[in-house]
Amino acid sequence: MPKMKTNSSAKKRMKVSSKGTIMRRQAMEAHLRGKMSAKRRRKLSQDQPMAKSDYKEALRLLGKR
Repeated sequence: MPKMKTNSSAKKRMKVSSKGTIMRRQAMEAHLRGKMSAKRRRKLSQDQPMAKSDYKEALRLLGKR
């Protein structure tokens, strides 16, 4: 059976942490940041854990399952 290929767009957008949690970027980070407070901009720059409902599909795209 051939090897499973990792989805190229998925590997650029999410990563698996050392504990196995899938981390993703927060939305609303790309533009229109001038009107946001510094606190809100800092919060948006941190990676967020992926929702449990998307977990199985994300593992498949990353070639982990």
